[in-house]
Amino acid sequence: MKQKIQFFSEGALLSGHLYSPDNFNANEKYPTILVGGSWTTVKEQMSGLYAEALSKHGFITLAIDLRYFGESEGNPRFWENPTAKIADFKNAINYLHTVNGVDTANIFLAGICASSGYMANVAAQDNRIKAFATIAAWLHDHEALKLYYGGEEGVQSKIRQAREAKQKYAETGVADYVPCVSATDVTAAMYGDFSYYLDPERGAVPQWSADKFAVMSWEDWLNFNPMPVASNIPVPTLMIHSDHAVLPDYTKQFFAGIPHKDKVLHWTTGTQFDFYDNPRQVCESVAAINVFFKNHLG
Repeated sequence: MKQKIQFFSEGALLSGHLYSPDNFNANEKYPTILVGGSWTTVKEQMSGLYAEALSKHGFITLAIDLRYFGESEGNPRFWENPTAKIADFKNAINYLHTVNGVDTANIFLAGICASSGYMANVAAQDNRIKAFATIAAWLHDHEALKLYYGGEEGVQSKIRQAREAKQKYAETGVADYVPCVSATDVTAAMYGDFSYYLDPERGAVPQWSADKFAVMSWEDWLNFNPMPVASNIPVPTLMIHSDHAVLPDYTKQFFAGIPHKDKVLHWTTGTQFDFYDNPRQVCESVAAINVFFKNHLG
């Protein structure tokens, strides 16, 4: 059962989809998973797919539109703001504590791609989390970003553009945008053959915008470094990845830095986008998450 829900996060009204297990009984308590997707995405993409699949295993699950995206409030639109997203995930946990049927002693996090870094911060900071899982995690530091954004010069250029865009927005209320994804426009946030986001049968859903990425996002995104957070994660952690997913060495490095003895690195096959919607990778990931989380029920 899928239900549309809303809750407030720092004054912004957020929207989400809450999934209940089959044969849900309001008099029972169910372990619960908050699911996050890649950067710029909405709940109708990979987070909703995983949330629905995991609910079939007896979990209550929640996928949300984070601030500035989808049906959630927040201006400017399409601003990739890690600080805001981390706060939104924490406030989603607050919301889950009010939901009938949620076992508040067994709330888990599952982060796909960029949400892995955001949720890692939540897992490190919020003692209400029972365990944490990542799927095809995007975990970077400053050196990694140089590989994707034209070296040090390219990174600093984007940060300068972002600061100028923020100043313009503060003075005029007008936000500057570039395409979020494009196979032809080199200014796009994701430039190249990003097939998942360009295919209407996959990630190019009507609720998501391929042509809007707030330029001001670059400063926040490029200065966000989740790598040091690994040493502060105090809960059991499962990381699912492959050699052909993004930054595999960084996932291994992050995993090695987690101090908790109960951790699993599930190494498999598939590209980054396979983990978003390919039935083989999704089913394998969901099965691994189901087993890992159920092994840590309190």
